[in-house]
Amino acid sequence: MFASPVKLVLVALLCAGCAVARSADLYVICNSRVQLTSTDVRDLFLGEKQFAGALKLVPVDNSVAQTVFLEKVLKMNAAKYSTTWIKKAFRDGINPPLVMGSDIEAVAYVKRTPGACSYVTTPDGQDVVVISRL
Repeated sequence: MFASPVKLVLVALLCAGCAVARSADLYVICNSRVQLTSTDVRDLFLGEKQFAGALKLVPVDNSVAQTVFLEKVLKMNAAKYSTTWIKKAFRDGINPPLVMGSDIEAVAYVKRTPGACSYVTTPDGQDVVVISRL
């Protein structure tokens, strides 16, 4: 009937890990060819800003950090974000951001793709530009 001490400790550690993940810093990174300001980030990930000069922008979501990014930057949850993009796809004919599964995948994609921007929990300063720290 009662949870064992081991289970309680595991649950406590899991909750502590979630709290750390929620409070972790996020870094918005872009390919070194992209010139954006931190005020452009919201518009980029909502499809309102599609070009930086002549360069086509490519926003990329990072599933590992998406919940925190949505809360901190876009001030919305995943359901609202998804609904926003479904409406935008039908109304404006643009596709939602690609989704990468980790910081490593997001950084690799941003490095090799002109116009790409994403967000990560650990910045990698080589061949990317950190647009903002959240």
